Amino acid sequence: MPNHKIVTLSFVVILLTTGCRDKISVRESGQRTVSDTVLNKENATPSLLYGIPVDSFDIITGKIKTNNFLSKLLLIHGVTMQELDMVLKNSRSVFDVRRMRSGNNYSLFCEKDSLARARYLVYEHDPSTCYVFSFRDSLNITPYLKEIKKTIRYASATIKTSLWDAMMNDGLPVSLVEKLSDIFAWSVDFFGLQKGDSFRVIYEEMSIDDKSMDVGRVYGAMFTGSGNTIYAIPFIQNGTESYYDSKGNSLRKAFLKAPLQFSRVTSRFSSSRLHPILKIRRPHYGVDYAAPIGTPVRSIGDGRVVQTSFEDGSGRMVKIVHNSVYTTAYLHLSGFAPGIVPGAPVKQGDIIGYVGSSGLSTGPHLDFRFYKNGSPVDPLKVEAPSVEPVSEENMTRFEISRKVVVSLLDTF
Repeated sequence: MPNHKIVTLSFVVILLTTGCRDKISVRESGQRTVSDTVLNKENATPSLLYGIPVDSFDIITGKIKTNNFLSKLLLIHGVTMQELDMVLKNSRSVFDVRRMRSGNNYSLFCEKDSLARARYLVYEHDPSTCYVFSFRDSLNITPYLKEIKKTIRYASATIKTSLWDAMMNDGLPVSLVEKLSDIFAWSVDFFGLQKGDSFRVIYEEMSIDDKSMDVGRVYGAMFTGSGNTIYAIPFIQNGTESYYDSKGNSLRKAFLKAPLQFSRVTSRFSSSRLHPILKIRRPHYGVDYAAPIGTPVRSIGDGRVVQTSFEDGSGRMVKIVHNSVYTTAYLHLSGFAPGIVPGAPVKQGDIIGYVGSSGLSTGPHLDFRFYKNGSPVDPLKVEAPSVEPVSEENMTRFEISRKVVVSLLDTF
């Protein structure tokens, strides 16, 4: 069974007192009912589906077929071309039927008589959004947003091979892996994880119709490895939420730990490496990350592009100056990202190119290089300074958040 469970409502109540957020909701409803559905208040509350009283109709369900025109589906259920045309004209700004996708579900609500005339067509456009076509007095299309349920959950994972494998084996959402990678991107070397390293996280699961759809906020996380524990505590300062360690230092650093989100190191920084093609020993002043062709490459920090070129050995390369001390280079790219030209400013995390195998290369990978005062240094050993920590005037409020999050993470 996956190692995750629901955190009780008391956790939400505690968080509401910490100042982490103005409001945390366990359930959120963006539901809109069909405008022309009239309910008899004297009767018991009817059972509704998409805001339509189910008991009043026979429901026919199916999937939109390729090249199956909407008119064909509706005509055999008593809807005239004039009615359909009026519905589409009245609701052009609401939904364009050309956006309907084959394979998506639909439901026809037909009257319970011998004519079995369709009064509503509900088209499920995506997991959260439906469009209700009304063929009653009001001929229109109404959006219907399904209820999004939010549940606070706790999960943990122990590394055997990689964070990805550990969390997938526990049945955790892919988007949770991505969020943890973003939160700890400046503090944890995801390419140097060891067997036995572990994560704990408290997060918001978003589900529709009892089916998990996505991960919302992360309310706290911790990583333990090599005898050290790093906490990620969410806190709002100057109107922006960020993550801080247990001492109030920002987890965000001047530089990302790596320019790729998911990959593996295949060759490290060395003063004497046997070149895989030339078969001679020479310095390798970079770190090689294996990844599929086309994988986005990110700038590890703010800076300015000073070079985009093709060189025989390095292939397509981007070089970025970050400040008067640090410069980075990204080699063997398959191509440059749009707008990446000499002189272009870049922000930390911006995509600057894509993994390739250009130049002297035995296969798809990124050769990443880091320079300090013009001299190459090992990218895996660079200790980047943190950005602004929690200010003194906010420290009392942060301390409340810290105690709650650390206590919960240590207890589960």
